[in-house]
Amino acid sequence: MYEIGDYIIYSNHGVCRVEDIGSLDISGIDKSVECYTLQPVFSKSSTLYTPVDNDKVSMRKVISNEEAKELIEQIPDIPVLWVENDKQREEAYKQALKDRDCLDWARIIKTLYIRKQERIAQGKKLTFTDEKYLGIAEDCLYGELSIVMDMDKDEIELIINERLAQLNMV
Repeated sequence: MYEIGDYIIYSNHGVCRVEDIGSLDISGIDKSVECYTLQPVFSKSSTLYTPVDNDKVSMRKVISNEEAKELIEQIPDIPVLWVENDKQREEAYKQALKDRDCLDWARIIKTLYIRKQERIAQGKKLTFTDEKYLGIAEDCLYGELSIVMDMDKDEIELIINERLAQLNMV
């Protein structure tokens, strides 16, 4: 169970702050059901409500600052998610995103960074599908790391890009 003030990853909504825990005074909602009131950090215009014991939606506490630093250090050693077939590659991205795991997000970002470098060398751009999943993975990872490291998403992006740029020197 999470506590008020905790930051969690909630389903596809990214980082959310637990604002309240308790029954909801909303018609049609069972008053005996204890719910989290969640505020998406990067979308202040919405509030989310979910039962505390909801096992149908993925929820987890954000990683620690130490885990975030370790993840950034590990980037050169993270294996890529290399799939040649476009359809199978998209399925691999979907599966990796479904787990809502920072390591998987970093794996997608690293894979697509390398793929982008190769395509640029061939005078090509990333495919629409690759761009789409790169954007989702970056948004998820940079959002979580920005909260736990108390930095702007742009600063996190620079740090990750610096680590990725070092791949060319290996």
